[in-house]
Amino acid sequence: MRVAILLVSGLFVLCCRVLKNAARVTGGVNGLGLLALGAGAAELGREVSLPVRLADGEEVTRPVTELLRHGEQVFRANWTVQEGGGRPRTKGNGQPLTAGTAPLVFPRNFNRVSAPDANSCAGCHNAPVPGGNGDIVANVFVTAQRFDFATFDPGDDVPTRGSQDERGALATLQTIGNSRATPGLFGAGYLEMLARQMTAELQAIRDALAPGQSAPLVSKGVNFGTLSRRADGTWDVSQVEGLPAPSVVSTGTVPPSLIIRPWHQGAQVVSLREFANNAFNHHHGIQSTERFGTGADPDGDGFADELSRAEVTAVCLFQAALPVPGRVIPSDPVIEAAVLNGENRFMAIGCAVCHVPNLPLTEAGWIYTEPNPYNPPGNLQPGQAPEVKLDLTDPALPGPRLGPVHGVVYVPAFTDFKLHDICAHEDDPNIEPLDPNAPAGSEAFFGRNRKFLTRRLWGVASKPNFFHHGLYTTLREAILAHDGEARAARDAFAALSDYDRNCVIEFLKTLRVLPPGATSLFVDEEGRPKPWPPARFTAWTRLPAGALRLSWAGDNGLYAPPRLFRLQQTERLDPPAWVDIETGPGATVEIPTSEGTGFFRLLPVHP
Repeated sequence: MRVAILLVSGLFVLCCRVLKNAARVTGGVNGLGLLALGAGAAELGREVSLPVRLADGEEVTRPVTELLRHGEQVFRANWTVQEGGGRPRTKGNGQPLTAGTAPLVFPRNFNRVSAPDANSCAGCHNAPVPGGNGDIVANVFVTAQRFDFATFDPGDDVPTRGSQDERGALATLQTIGNSRATPGLFGAGYLEMLARQMTAELQAIRDALAPGQSAPLVSKGVNFGTLSRRADGTWDVSQVEGLPAPSVVSTGTVPPSLIIRPWHQGAQVVSLREFANNAFNHHHGIQSTERFGTGADPDGDGFADELSRAEVTAVCLFQAALPVPGRVIPSDPVIEAAVLNGENRFMAIGCAVCHVPNLPLTEAGWIYTEPNPYNPPGNLQPGQAPEVKLDLTDPALPGPRLGPVHGVVYVPAFTDFKLHDICAHEDDPNIEPLDPNAPAGSEAFFGRNRKFLTRRLWGVASKPNFFHHGLYTTLREAILAHDGEARAARDAFAALSDYDRNCVIEFLKTLRVLPPGATSLFVDEEGRPKPWPPARFTAWTRLPAGALRLSWAGDNGLYAPPRLFRLQQTERLDPPAWVDIETGPGATVEIPTSEGTGFFRLLPVHP
């Protein structure tokens, strides 16, 4: 037991806890001075990002609030060489350095292209707050981590050491990897749980197929083509669409996995956990025990067990619990009218065919669990550790949250989780030089990539740049760059009037990450809750026997379930005494009235 004294606002607070594994002395954490009594002399002057570590098993004994707090600390940690930061003898893909390569130690300890390339997760995922998007400076060169240390030295003739690729061709900055923008992780828990449910639904369709049968692969209204099973029991995936190559591979009678991979813009990663295990090694040189083994030091830096299973769980929970984006709609009537019209045009020209406004989570699918049942090898598997659960609808989590409506949580992410070819001719600069879903060095790998996961539009206006490469600085540029499968919608946008095109942009500008502490998904420019969409009465009719029929409109198909409104009545306005009037599921109600004066209003009901 070690005793620590904290100086907080001039008060000494005595606290006792067992400090484990890492640094026990820190000078100033969030303004607190921490002195650990009894610390050995060897600990003085130690410089680490995580002075207190989480041991395996603590992920099931610690309160969720502590796990989330520790997970955020792991996400924000600026890793140092005194706790295993860096990977002197391994590549970012986990493989040993090429024979004869000098260790990746100073001055070769960081490399902006082949990595390690960041001190912390929050170094890239930070806009507008940790967990968010990245500026163009935070772009990642996807697949360049297969190189030891990128130099582009034409005199280096050893493949994947510094200059030559697997074919012996000299790599350039434009061909060594795919330059990808850093996406935000807001609402990540809901997204992963949607992907899991869709995977389960697709696999159920697959498992019901007898030899000689075919069936459409449809989940949550999203069509992934047709899967066929031949008479001999083998599988025909030629008509399956929108899934990455690893999810449709089939050998003999072994069926395709049909796993939805919601992470990475090329749909390469199954889970937040796989994403974390990959990224900590790739970007920071921090190896997790579940990926690299307990007691192992694969990168030769003198540190073993650099990231525990419990800490990977904690950082995944932190990401899963991040608040969902919402809408910021200015109160200017001109902008309000433009936003509403932009919503209608967005739906009418076909954008919502791929950017599906809402997808439903059913059967308590909002209970996030670790580990993901579809994790690939090298990541924690079900049964290897106790399951950890997190209710994503818990109002105690950072807001705003999505809640169930009649047993369904509707996730307004504006995606279909499908890969789409959105490029034009073979010279389209939006085509990537490498296909990350093919084996590195293979012919398919060098066959370029033109398919991308449908961009989740929630929060898009909080991003500083756009498209998979982040080279567009305006939403308008990104829209007009769509081609291939998206060409019809792009052409429809281009054919709109100037006003209607501007309205679509104004609508997209409302899709933002909300200010910390927001409780409503719809706020005005001051962060105050805002009723939206605006409702309007469309007709009223006096009926026999003193009844009144009221009709209204407000839903435009963008919202699921159809936006509901609460009808209220008051007999006076000074002061008003609004009373709810019971209505059915439609947009019409008949109510008895007296001969006196009556006033009515509509309020939107938000999930």
